[in-house]
Amino acid sequence: MLFCAARAFRALMKGGTLSKPPQFLRRVRKSLLALKSALLPSPAVAPAAGPAAKAQTPVFREISREDMLNLPVRRYEGEVVLVAAPGDLARARKDLLSERVVGFDTETRPAFKKGESYPPCLVQLGTAHAVYLFQLRERSVFPLIAEVMASPHIVKAGVSVADDLRGLKTVFPFVEQNVIDLGNAARRCGMKQTGVRNLACMLLGFRITKGNKTSNWAAHTLTPAQINYAATDAWACRELYLSFENRGLLAAQG
Repeated sequence: MLFCAARAFRALMKGGTLSKPPQFLRRVRKSLLALKSALLPSPAVAPAAGPAAKAQTPVFREISREDMLNLPVRRYEGEVVLVAAPGDLARARKDLLSERVVGFDTETRPAFKKGESYPPCLVQLGTAHAVYLFQLRERSVFPLIAEVMASPHIVKAGVSVADDLRGLKTVFPFVEQNVIDLGNAARRCGMKQTGVRNLACMLLGFRITKGNKTSNWAAHTLTPAQINYAATDAWACRELYLSFENRGLLAAQG
């Protein structure tokens, strides 16, 4: 409908009824064309055909800071398990290995000096039931993380996963399978902003905060704010993958 309005406006200008359009009409035309440009091409966003297809809201190529700030803030509100005791590990194993899609992220101690870097301190894996946080000073968690990462039956969905995988392999060895980088998926669909926070705004309709990104992830005891931040990222990655999938954006990549 917006595209039709833009075409009608151009036709009106060519017809000579308004030889010099008023300023407000020029602004309207500019806004309509900008919105047309912002929307993804229809083949990329169209849901699968058939009676089971669900209507989807439009997907935008980019979102302005102003529009982002108008969205509500959401945080993960489900169960978070900080895996420490053997019982936690057994529960995490049962849940993770029965999942189809897992949200994946890591956190690393921040470096403030040139040339300084650190390995990851924390791995977050989110399922439909809980988010599991693995502090990597506990070597007992390595085999389970490696098993999840290597499973061809479990999708591991994250953003900038190449960096996460590279860092994690400096802590313990594993061979990953079925890992999906949602940023790459977004770029192949023509989206211009591909960070997890931008994608959450454009696909999920809410903001997630950056507040604890540079906090001390190597601390022996994580704060409640750190725990919620870490869990929210893994949860959001899983939700984003499901949104991509439901919209047909993954299939559209070929």
